[in-house]
Amino acid sequence: LEPRLFSFNSPFGACRTCDGLGVMDELDPELLVPDQSLGLGEGAIEAWRKSGRRLNNWYGRQIRKFCDEMGIEKTKPVKKFTRKQRDVLFNGTPGQKKRGAFHFEGIIPNLVRRLKKTESELVRERIRSFMSSSICPDCNGARLRPEALHVMIPTSDGPMNIAQLTSMTIGNAAALLSDPRLEGGAAKIAEPILRELQSRLGFLESVGLEYLSLDRAANTLSGGEAQRIRLATQVGSGLVGVCYVLDEPTIGLHQRDNERLIRTLRNLSAIGNTVLVVEHDEGVIRAADHVVDIGPGPGVHGGRVVSEGTVEELEQDENSLTGAYLSGRRTIELPGERRTVDSSRIITVKGARANNLDDIDVDFPLNALTCVTGVSGSGKSTLVNQVLLRSAMRSLHKGRDLPGDHEGVEGLDAIDRVVAVDQSPIGRTPRSNPATYTGIFDGIRKLFATTREAKIRAYAPGRFSFNVKGGRCESCQGQGVQRIEMHFLPDVFVTCDECQGCRYNPETLQVLWRHKSISDVLQMTVEDAVDFFEAHAGIHRMLSCLRDVGLGYLQLGQPSTTLSGGEAQRIKLARELGTRQQGTVLYVLDEPTTGLHFADVEKLLQVLDRLVDRGHMLVVIEHNMDVI
Repeated sequence: LEPRLFSFNSPFGACRTCDGLGVMDELDPELLVPDQSLGLGEGAIEAWRKSGRRLNNWYGRQIRKFCDEMGIEKTKPVKKFTRKQRDVLFNGTPGQKKRGAFHFEGIIPNLVRRLKKTESELVRERIRSFMSSSICPDCNGARLRPEALHVMIPTSDGPMNIAQLTSMTIGNAAALLSDPRLEGGAAKIAEPILRELQSRLGFLESVGLEYLSLDRAANTLSGGEAQRIRLATQVGSGLVGVCYVLDEPTIGLHQRDNERLIRTLRNLSAIGNTVLVVEHDEGVIRAADHVVDIGPGPGVHGGRVVSEGTVEELEQDENSLTGAYLSGRRTIELPGERRTVDSSRIITVKGARANNLDDIDVDFPLNALTCVTGVSGSGKSTLVNQVLLRSAMRSLHKGRDLPGDHEGVEGLDAIDRVVAVDQSPIGRTPRSNPATYTGIFDGIRKLFATTREAKIRAYAPGRFSFNVKGGRCESCQGQGVQRIEMHFLPDVFVTCDECQGCRYNPETLQVLWRHKSISDVLQMTVEDAVDFFEAHAGIHRMLSCLRDVGLGYLQLGQPSTTLSGGEAQRIKLARELGTRQQGTVLYVLDEPTTGLHFADVEKLLQVLDRLVDRGHMLVVIEHNMDVI
């Protein structure tokens, strides 16, 4: 036996069927035909729609042939098909195609064949979007070949293979390995290995990660969890004389876990290291030996050291907004009165069993702000994001993500739309910015097209877009910056020499509206733009919403790639506030206070209240005590 036999990353140890992934991607009938109340002639087969004219005609003939042979009306809902009819529809007729005999390829074999033969990446991506992951039938998700899974170690819970051990949480594994059932020579051989294992598991426990299972996939970890795993490896290294820089390590942490994180950080400094933490959390600020308060406001209003010293000195500084909240001079006020919750108007999640949820039923009241809280790893995100949100998206918007294991969600007919307001970027290129994302740039371009100079030159609104040829600077193609590829190093962005970052050519910049060019408008802050566009209701309303969520310091044309997650989330909230919504909307927010100062949290709560007062429903996952 060799160590590589127990590694699913090695061809020697990986399961032959799933190549060590533990899961297999297969075409999912529920995604192929998402709305089974439709008939085949009404576009029920989502995977066979929008495939190009020639292919659509061929699919149309196949559907007619299938309906004629099986004796089915083209308007008959798929959910009313017999088991045999469904089997032929999805899997086709068995055997080879014979002359004169009925043969139907089936949706799944057809798409598998196309996936293997196509050279188009777009076609591959479209077909893969109808796939869902299922556990490998051979290794049952263990990832390893049978020989590896038949090697056991004795434990207090009985013999265990490596897959059973790594499926345990860090806390349980640490407890199990503290009392190994090894004797004689085996105990001596295992002693240094166990000591190292116990040490590393202890470091992971010290940063509050005992609830994670050892085999948890890295792409399912939150940013805070990934950061704390890296921190645990540093704690275990025992290095001294190192400067550690941590950016908001309390993300996703319950108050209970904050204390353990602070103890870990103080231990790092106690053994001879320097620990520098960027943080808004009150507990971390109070635990610091030295505090530097940057301000006094955000964006263009900041950039100065307002106060520095001990926490006590910060509290006594009249100029420090942070000190005002820490000392109690300013507080986030509780609501004067609570909304009355109507128990008859609720959305109910029944029998949620995904991940570690214990077959629970949960009520979410309509027209209310609901906060889902609890210790890290207790199942908040699973309940809200994987069960409630995905079920609502499938029901109302034909979402493709399969919900977590549950019996059903009742009451979704009471809402008209679902919006997940997360911290994902509002765009992935410098072309995207707050003006384009909120839609106000369309109105601004129309205003420039109405000027006398634009009419003389016959400039349409499209002339003032930096995304199309005509008005933009062609040297940087309207980005304002040029990317220089650095071999073996990250790409470097430099200001365009031709337009000096203005994005437009000189002819376009000669058109002025109220003495400002289109480039000048994009460089305005939201605060300045609110007054500048006061006479234009649609633009002014959206700008006012951006200011109300605390983003008055942002430039209208600031590239989305430079925005933080918290800023992106608040831009999404502002867009929802500034749009006149029809019907009732369910908003789902996952830890919206991440990266927010006390003053920003206060503004955020006012925005959330405004959404609920309009008759909408909010579900917020949060640890922040003020939100709770």
